[in-house]
Order: sequence, then C-alpha cells, then structure tokens
Amino acid sequence: MASLIAKRSSSSVLGGLRMAAAAAARPYASIAVGGDIVSAAPGVSLQKARSWDEGVSSKFATTPLKDIFKGKKVVIFGLPGAYTGVCSQQHVPSYKNNVDKFKAKGIDSVICVAVNDPYTMNGWAETLKAKDAIEFYGDFDASFHKSLDLTKDLSAALLGLRSERWSAYVEDGKVKALNVEEAPSDLKVSGAEVILGQI
Repeated sequence: MASLIAKRSSSSVLGGLRMAAAAAARPYASIAVGGDIVSAAPGVSLQKARSWDEGVSSKFATTPLKDIFKGKKVVIFGLPGAYTGVCSQQHVPSYKNNVDKFKAKGIDSVICVAVNDPYTMNGWAETLKAKDAIEFYGDFDASFHKSLDLTKDLSAALLGLRSERWSAYVEDGKVKALNVEEAPSDLKVSGAEVILGQI
C-alpha cells in the first residue's frame, strides 16, 4: 500500500513538472501567427477612447472585435498603461511618427490598446496629440488581453494586472505577425519600425 501511494505521489509530481515545463515553453500568447484574433477572444469588445459626455451620449457603447478587424488590415499594439514612461515617451510616438508609412502599405488603422478605461485613453491620446493618427481603445477589465494570454502582473509598479508590451499585424482577423517584449520596460520588438518590416 505504501509503495502504491509513493508511486502515485511520484507520478503526480512528475505530471506537475511536465505541465510546468510545457507552460514555460509555450509562446507568450495563446494567439499566435495564423490564428484568428476575433475567435481567440469570443464575445469581447473594446471601448473606443472618448470623453465622459461622449460615453453617456453613446449609452457606453463598446466596439466588437469583428468591427475592428474583419475585412481590414490593422496594426495593433498593446502597452502597460496610459501616462507611463516608455509608453508615452517611446512606444506611442514610434507609431505616430510612422503613420504615413503604414498608410502607404495599405493599413486601414493603427490601434493602441491598454488596460485602462476609455476616458483615460482619450485624455492620454489628446496629451500626446496622437488621436488623429492612432485609434485608442480601452480594455477596462483586461478581458481582451486575458483572452489572448497577454496579461502581466505589474503590482510592483502599483499598476496591478496590465498588458504585456506587444504588437501585431492583423489582416481580416488573421494574425500575420506578432511581437511580444520580454520585459514591459523593453521596446525592442514591438515598436513601429519592426512591424513595418513585417507587413
């Protein structure tokens, strides 16, 4: 009986180790190149950046992912949060300064998304003078990023659950390129210059 318990314990430990190794080896996101971003986040909607009054007048309408991606060529990038350092000083400006190059490649829209409410995203976009170049969306409850397995616990920086720093080129909902930074403070693979070369 003791040997049977030992075998079971050993088997369950080994199984746990295998599962942990598989999780460590998997790609950063459950969405991968070739996957459908709309199907990966079923029923999820985003909140277009807007003022509070615009929110009230629209009855707090949200935008389904199919309306954002289907039948369009989209470059989307996610970042840890509005008004934060790398996001404000480097990440958004890299896209704002290259929007004409994206348009020349036939991109219908360049989108910035973060785990923030749409009112914060609106104020931030206006501060950066980027609203005419980039569409900003809030993922207020992180449901979009959770669905894609692109969340990051940034409690150490007093931000709580946030988005990884990432970018993707999406054509008719299908992910053609996906880049995820190793650390949220990095801007090595998710900036505009990298994804311009992937389109």
